[in-house]
Amino acid sequence: MRLLRVKPYLKAAHFGPTMIVTAIAFILAVQLWWEGPAYVIAGTVFLGQLLIGWSNDLYDYPDDLQNNRVNKPLVKGSVTVAQLRKATFIILPIAVAANLLGPLGIKGGLVYLFGVGCGIAYNFYFKYLRFSPLPYALACAALPASIYLAVNRIPPLWILISGSLLGVAFHFLNVLKDIQQDQESEIAGLPQLLGKKRSIAVIVVLLLIVFCVLIVR
Repeated sequence: MRLLRVKPYLKAAHFGPTMIVTAIAFILAVQLWWEGPAYVIAGTVFLGQLLIGWSNDLYDYPDDLQNNRVNKPLVKGSVTVAQLRKATFIILPIAVAANLLGPLGIKGGLVYLFGVGCGIAYNFYFKYLRFSPLPYALACAALPASIYLAVNRIPPLWILISGSLLGVAFHFLNVLKDIQQDQESEIAGLPQLLGKKRSIAVIVVLLLIVFCVLIVR
């Protein structure tokens, strides 16, 4: 019964991408620390991703409703706007405190929260601009950087570049399924401006560049 109550909140947080980011944080933390703090770091990163996902669904609710996206919990009615907004305001201070006071420390925590801020800024502002990939590039570099800084190490340039490029590629990939509806809703991010075919080409090029970076690092 409790799982049924929690499931809409997890889905509203874009559970798949949220868990991918959380898993990446855990793997990096295990490499630089050990499993103990890695689990805590994964938990604090997860909280930050909840904020990004929930703010996205809250802001997009009118457009999702107009386009009848019944896969979204708010449109489906499995959770209300008021309930999701309340959950967001409850998690916000917890996420901030957990990241600053947890294993990431002040430096790492601030950098990761900067990445969370980039994700939220995309939801409310950058998704309408041709600069829409920028928050993804910054946020996906901030994640590994925060974990390196937590152990007083400078993040390698190849990790920052790879993270940024993968973040931009994910942005284009994430938009593809709704690109026509987004264009009709006058959402003019870079993928929407380029269109589906050119966006796919961008994804392929970015992944090839990441592959080359990983080979020559």
